[in-house]
Amino acid sequence: MLAPGRGGLYVDATLGAGGHAEAILERGPHARVLGIDRDAEALDGARARLARFGDRVELVEANFGDLDEVLADRAAPDGIVADLGVSSMQLDEARRGFSFRRDGPLDMRMGRGGRTAADIVAAASVDELTRIFREWGEERMAAKIARGIVRERTRGPIHTTRQLARIVAAEKGGREKIDPATRVFQALRIEVNQELTALARFLAAAVARMNGGGRLAVISYHSLEDRLVKDAFRRDSGVCLCPPRLPQCVCGARAALRVLTRRPLRPSEAEQRRNPRSRSAKLRVAEKLAI
Repeated sequence: MLAPGRGGLYVDATLGAGGHAEAILERGPHARVLGIDRDAEALDGARARLARFGDRVELVEANFGDLDEVLADRAAPDGIVADLGVSSMQLDEARRGFSFRRDGPLDMRMGRGGRTAADIVAAASVDELTRIFREWGEERMAAKIARGIVRERTRGPIHTTRQLARIVAAEKGGREKIDPATRVFQALRIEVNQELTALARFLAAAVARMNGGGRLAVISYHSLEDRLVKDAFRRDSGVCLCPPRLPQCVCGARAALRVLTRRPLRPSEAEQRRNPRSRSAKLRVAEKLAI
């Protein structure tokens, strides 16, 4: 969908292990890649993986939400890809604190610095925890879980992923097919990393900075991300998202994109068997109009 065979500059805005960047460089022999990631460890691994491409690759440690600043003194890209959320490397590393299946410190930071999940769990009020779980995790039992966490932390600090997972499971009971901690961990991760705020900034910068004919591809994994991407693509393709009662458009709808995926592309059954973590992935792609 990115069509790297045309050559030009392509941005992998969430570089991770470098798989997307590698595929772009292999399929586009005249393409260059600017790889961005806020995770210094991921950049080190990707640097080794992509070393064979020499000066066709440039790597930058930055938040993908800062795309506008990163591209300020660089050429306009012909394609941009973002693979949202936490990476497999981060999930598999217990010390990063992203997974309720592995015991580790309750951290969840994708970059260096800032509040950890433990900081939020230790200091946030019942109302604030409820808001986080409800808004970012779409958790129906948000208030009950928040009260349980505040009650438990009076008995001692909540430092580890297993501690938190046990508290959530005790409050929810065994009523769901997914692990009871899934939505709470998602919500805390989004809050710690301010992921949806960064995504909104990224989408605006990507459209503004790309060359005409450039393509933007975004892979999302849950409804909050996908809704934000879908609405941005619709608005930037000229569809007004304002309530019908408003006398004029205030959402900023404009014809800047042509959406190439009427419905999001989903992984095949074969791909899901090869890579179970892909099962919830949705790919949306749009092309910038030559204005």
